[in-house]
Amino acid sequence: MRRYGKNTDEDDVRVRPSRRGTRPRTHRRPAHEDAQEGFVLTVDRGRITCLVDGVTVTAMKARELGRKSVVVGDRVAVVGDLSGRRDTLARVVRVEERSSALRRTADDDDPFERVVVANADQLAIVTALADPEPRPRLIDRCLVAAFDAGLDPLLILTKADLAAPGPLLQAYLPMGIRHVVTNHEELDEAALATVRGLLAGRVTAFVGHSGVGKTTLVNALVPERQRATGAVNAVTGRGRHTTVSALALPLPGPDAGWVIDTPGVRSFGLHHVDPSRVIHAFPDLEPGTAECPRACSHDEPDCALDAWVAAGHADPSRLDSLRRLLATRERREGD
Repeated sequence: MRRYGKNTDEDDVRVRPSRRGTRPRTHRRPAHEDAQEGFVLTVDRGRITCLVDGVTVTAMKARELGRKSVVVGDRVAVVGDLSGRRDTLARVVRVEERSSALRRTADDDDPFERVVVANADQLAIVTALADPEPRPRLIDRCLVAAFDAGLDPLLILTKADLAAPGPLLQAYLPMGIRHVVTNHEELDEAALATVRGLLAGRVTAFVGHSGVGKTTLVNALVPERQRATGAVNAVTGRGRHTTVSALALPLPGPDAGWVIDTPGVRSFGLHHVDPSRVIHAFPDLEPGTAECPRACSHDEPDCALDAWVAAGHADPSRLDSLRRLLATRERREGD
């Protein structure tokens, strides 16, 4: 056959050499026996700051981790340059199994959940009593997320010099939730001492709406690591988010615990939470569900919890609290 002015046959066919190597591919990943244990302090734009044997190290996520996320509080395995010197970069090659994971979604209709903090054992919900006004629905949502993650909740009420804490506390005292009340202008040492005692030896994540004084409180607890604070509009409740990424900070003193300051939130989606798990946070009510109809919402005429409470097994206010939290899961925070 004649083409392009040249006689060609099969021998003239040119085969482009493969760029792939001849070494057979393997799915076996390196074991990294020499990896060092690290604790993730913060994650910012792909850079992972870890504490490795007392040294602060900057790392990137290794390719073999794929889409597995690395979040503040994770315990990880790190290889590479662990000197902590400037412009050095290590690699996170493994994320250890998490003991807990605080999750949230953007809203209740969003199926995509993200882990906010890993391996915490306590959730401090910080809310102002005024300026901005307290948002009980947001508090309830954080409580549901804490119970679902197996975290002990702690309610911290700030700016008590601007409004009395009694009315808000009445809704949460029946739940047996520990609480601390602090002032706005001056964080009194007695309140700070109480907070320190509740945080000692634990990893505590701090959450709250912007402007409630969360970062101010963290700054008082860890004075050597000051984070920026900013004002929030008293009318709209909006303002500049001064904490843009979660950060783990060690409390002063031996075995004093860790605090994890998180960015201010305006909503706390609960799409990921199965309402049937909320009852586990009410051990005095849970046995009463044995006589409930199948798939009981615990807020319907045939719910056995009404008879359980009427028989004196639990306080009626506890059932009211459970039903309020379950209703929270079914409606948006601002409702």
